[in-house]
Amino acid sequence: MAGYSKELLRRAAIHSALGEPARLAIIDELSVSDRSPRDLGSRLQLPSNLLAHHLDTLENIGLILRSTSSGDARRRYVRLDPASMHVIGPRRISSRKPLFFLCTHNSARSQLAAAIWQARTGQPAKSAGTQPAAHIHRQAISAAKRNRIELRDIAPSALGKIPRNFQVVTVCDLVHEELHAPLDWWHWSIPDPVPSGNPKAFDAVVAELEVRVNQVINATVLENGDKS
Repeated sequence: MAGYSKELLRRAAIHSALGEPARLAIIDELSVSDRSPRDLGSRLQLPSNLLAHHLDTLENIGLILRSTSSGDARRRYVRLDPASMHVIGPRRISSRKPLFFLCTHNSARSQLAAAIWQARTGQPAKSAGTQPAAHIHRQAISAAKRNRIELRDIAPSALGKIPRNFQVVTVCDLVHEELHAPLDWWHWSIPDPVPSGNPKAFDAVVAELEVRVNQVINATVLENGDKS
């Protein structure tokens, strides 16, 4: 259309799409957590065919990304596209709960997530694994140092009883699926850097976790109305 930039037209398309309440509700659900289509359908009480239509619309205008689970390849996850966060306004959630990060070995992703959360918010966080390794992966420690994150070299913790009054965040597809995560848990579908052992893979995890943490910070309002 003459006289309008591509960016302006895209923003208009986004606002038009989000004028549909179901699509806005999907964006709200994805503001702090990745969700499988099944979970989205359950939480929003949308039939699969209608949900598929809404997800296709949101994907076509670049608001969401879909990826295959690294646990069960038959499963897919939907997340917000970080590049579009400046255009949309995710819901505001009120939460003072500390975060509890879970993965398989508690040797990289969950440890880094807890360290980044504490560094960026000053709020407490814990982490654990369903099959804890003997020690934190050396590349996770190196990546933390490169990115100026304080990661204490402590032994990985085994998952016991989920602590009360914590917001659980799974950062591993396999754990999320094995534990049949309740719908009130959050999930961040983060690729495991350990199999490659490549320092760049660990730096990529740090960068991804920084995006996720900032996304939660921007979506969270404390009880007094201030952003965390």
